[in-house]
Amino acid sequence: MENQTIAWALFLTYVALTFVLAVIGMKKTKGFKSFAVGGDMGPIMVGITLAASIASSATFIINPGFVFASGLSAFIHFAIASPLGFLTALFVFSKGFREMGLKTGALTLPAWIRHRYDSPMLGTYFAILNLILSITFVVLIVKGSALVMQATLGLDYFWSLVLIVTVVFSYIIIGGTYAHAYTNTLQGMMMVGIAFLLVGSGLHYFSDGLGVFALRLEAIDPYLTQATNASSPLFSNFWNVFLCSFVVGLGIVCQPHILLKALYLRSDKDLKPYLFVGTVVSIIFAAILIVGFYARLEMPALGIQDAVVAKYIQAAFSPLVGIFVSIALLAAGMSTLDGILVGASSIAANDIFLGPIGKKVFKQWNDKQREDRALAASRWILIAMGLGAFLLAINPPKLVGLFAQAGIYGLIAASIVPFGLGILFRDRYLSKTAAITASLLGPMVHFVIYLYTTQVQGEMINPAVSASIGIACALVGFAVLQVYGLKQLKAAEASI
Repeated sequence: MENQTIAWALFLTYVALTFVLAVIGMKKTKGFKSFAVGGDMGPIMVGITLAASIASSATFIINPGFVFASGLSAFIHFAIASPLGFLTALFVFSKGFREMGLKTGALTLPAWIRHRYDSPMLGTYFAILNLILSITFVVLIVKGSALVMQATLGLDYFWSLVLIVTVVFSYIIIGGTYAHAYTNTLQGMMMVGIAFLLVGSGLHYFSDGLGVFALRLEAIDPYLTQATNASSPLFSNFWNVFLCSFVVGLGIVCQPHILLKALYLRSDKDLKPYLFVGTVVSIIFAAILIVGFYARLEMPALGIQDAVVAKYIQAAFSPLVGIFVSIALLAAGMSTLDGILVGASSIAANDIFLGPIGKKVFKQWNDKQREDRALAASRWILIAMGLGAFLLAINPPKLVGLFAQAGIYGLIAASIVPFGLGILFRDRYLSKTAAITASLLGPMVHFVIYLYTTQVQGEMINPAVSASIGIACALVGFAVLQVYGLKQLKAAEASI
C-alpha cells in the first residue's frame, strides 16, 4: 500500500507539471498557426521533442516483447534497421521540407503536398488517410500505457484507459503544439534517464563476456542469437529483418507528427543542432530494446509478449525504483500520443475545415472567422479521437504492435514516394497524376497483401514486408506516369 501511495504521488506530480506546461503553452497559442506548429522554438527542445515523439510505448513497452520472443532478429529489425532508415530520411528530407513549408505557409503535411503538386484532392485524401490510420497507433500507445499503469497504480485496465485518455487529450486541447513541445521536453529528459537505467539494469548478464551471454540465450532457444529466426514468420530472412524495416524506417519520417518538427524551429541555422540532438537521443532510446534479452534471461517462461517490460520492471528493480521507471514509461507513451494528437487535430482543422471542403461548406465566413472556428474544431476533433481510441483499446487485438504497424505502415506506403520525391525534386516538374497514383497504389497493395495473408490464409506476416512491396509498387507507378507526363508536357510545349 505504501508503494502504491508513492506511485500515485509521483504520477499526480507528473500530471500537475504537464498541465502547468500546457497552460504556459496555451498562453503562447495566439491562433491556429501557433496551435499547429509554434514556429519559434529552440533546436534542443525540438530535437528532444522529435526523439520523444518517435520513442513511444512501442519502443519502451511493446517492441522489447518482440525481442523477448524472437531475439536478435527482432532487435536488428526494430533497434538498428528502422532507426537507420528513419535517421537517413530525416537528414535528407528536413531541409527541403522546411524550405518549401515556409515558402508556401503549409501548417500540415497534407497542406504541404497539396501545394507541392497543386492538387486540393491529394491534400484532402492525405488528411482523411492520416486521421483514419493514425488511430491504430493511438490504440497501441493507450494500451501499452494502460498496462504499465495497471501494474504501477493498481487500477484495473478499464480505469487505466480512462485516466490515460483523459490526461493526455486534456493537456493537448489546452495548449496545442506548445504543450506538446514543452511536455515532450520534460518527458524526453525523463525517458533518457530511464533508458540508461533500463539498459544498465542487465549489464551484469555480460559479466562473463558476450559469448557467455549468447550461450545462455541459446540454451533457452537457439534462434534467439541468430540474425534471422526461421521459427518466426516475422523475422525469418534478411528481407524481413533488415531491408523491409529500413525501407519502412525511411517512410516513418512522413508521419504528420515527425517531419513537421522542422517547422517548429526559429530559423534555418537551428536545423543542424536540432538533427544532432534528435539523432543522439533517438539512438539512446533504440538501445532500450536490449531489455527484451534481459527479460528472456530473467523470466524465460513468460508467455505474455505485450507485458514483458512491465513484468521485467517488477523482477529487476526494487519497488521504489520500479515506480520511478514505470512513471517514466507512462511519459514515453504520452510523449508520442500528444504529438500524434496535435498532428491529427491540426490536419482535421487545416485541411478539412479550412481546406477546399471547408471553403465550399462555410463560404459565408471570412478567413478570420474560419480560422477561429478551425481552432475550436481542432479541439472537438481531439475529443472525438479520444473517445474512438478508448473504445478500440477496451478490447484491442492480441498483438497490438502488429495492429498498429499494419495501420501506420499503410500511411507510410501512401506517403513516402510522393513526399520523398517532392522534397528531393522540389524545383522540378512532377506529375500530379503520378503522385495521386502512387499515394493510392502503395497502401492498396500493402493492405491487400497483409489482409489476404492474415485473414484468408490465416498466417502471420510482418507488416513491414507488405508495406515495402506497396512502396516498391508505388515507386514504379510514379516513375511510369512521370515519364508519360514529361512526354505530354514536352508535346504541349512543342505545339505552342
